[in-house]
Amino acid sequence: MASEPNGNHYLQQSLDHIFQNNKIWVASKKETDATFFDKLAAGQSPDYLYIGCSDSRVPANEIMGLEAGEVFVHRNIANLVPNVDLNVMSVINYAVRHLKVKHIIVCGHYNCGGVQAALTPADLGLLNPWLRNIRDVYRLHEQELDEISDEHDRYNRLIELNVIESCRNIIKTAAVQQSYQENQYPIVHGWVFDLADGLLKNLEIDFEAELADVQKIYCLKPGSSSGHH
Repeated sequence: MASEPNGNHYLQQSLDHIFQNNKIWVASKKETDATFFDKLAAGQSPDYLYIGCSDSRVPANEIMGLEAGEVFVHRNIANLVPNVDLNVMSVINYAVRHLKVKHIIVCGHYNCGGVQAALTPADLGLLNPWLRNIRDVYRLHEQELDEISDEHDRYNRLIELNVIESCRNIIKTAAVQQSYQENQYPIVHGWVFDLADGLLKNLEIDFEAELADVQKIYCLKPGSSSGHH
């Protein structure tokens, strides 16, 4: 029988390494808390929904200093929240209506490849309609962005504005509007992670002001007299 190709052997070794790491992780958790996995298996009640970029350099739990079970996570290219994306909308709905999260965090990051790709005049195939959401953010804030002469600063500001627009799309949802009216939560936050120093930047979104602003058009809370649905 022919020996296994070197490439396949290397790939298998990389997987074996992950399973070894898993056993080490299990042992360390049990050493710290013998009932850790009993509590993990019993259910989840996270206070946070984190919507972030799929970038491998931005691990959600680690940058927030949170453990398994403490944060509900959704990630996609460039941390987008398109209104018609059933994936992210299902996550938001489940997190708000069933898990009763208290905070929803959209976390972008500087040096985001998705945002950079959206700034590139090229046909990117299947990515085109997804990245068009970022180009729409540019269009909405075209005057502000065009006034920034430094290309890198303009890029970073678009990353921040993309986070803010994702936050607004979350606030537009019926689940968030109705839950906040009834419970005074969740509150939506916009952050940016800086790969250069590992620090999180809070974009200081005024949630109540944003909520009041979007409800002029997107009001979906019960008992509303608004004619806009």
